[in-house]
Amino acid sequence: MAERARRPRRPREEREARPARARKPPRPKAPSRRSDGTGGAFGMTGTRRAAMFAMVLCALALSIAVPLRTYLSQRDELRDVGAAQQKLREQVAALEQRKAQLNDPAYVEIEARKRLHWVRPGETPYIVQLPGDENRNTESERPSGKPAAQRSWYEELWESVTHK
Repeated sequence: MAERARRPRRPREEREARPARARKPPRPKAPSRRSDGTGGAFGMTGTRRAAMFAMVLCALALSIAVPLRTYLSQRDELRDVGAAQQKLREQVAALEQRKAQLNDPAYVEIEARKRLHWVRPGETPYIVQLPGDENRNTESERPSGKPAAQRSWYEELWESVTHK
């Protein structure tokens, strides 16, 4: 390296006598990403703020989703239980009405005559079958027992031995 030529030093008086230069204000620094004024309170860029906002939003959604799902399922279950309870109330009312009917001796007699074909002593029973009443008095409602055949005791004994 070549040596630079040194200027001779001026005496101190000359230096102080010289007018002071006006100092320039310091140059502002080039704006950095962290201190550009758009970074917010924590010095975050727009992308980081959006990501943070999305994370907070997801956390809120997840913390609300489970209790909301539980609430909705319990509300549906409560509605179903209420409907079942109303149906049971209707059944209880119908059964209480039926119980009141069955406590009435006249109603019991009517049902016995109609369903079981009971008659009082001395009455002659008649069953009238009309063309539209095929389903009413069918063989399934009548007793299925056939009259026993009049056989001798030894025929019945032989029959019981051969069938077993």
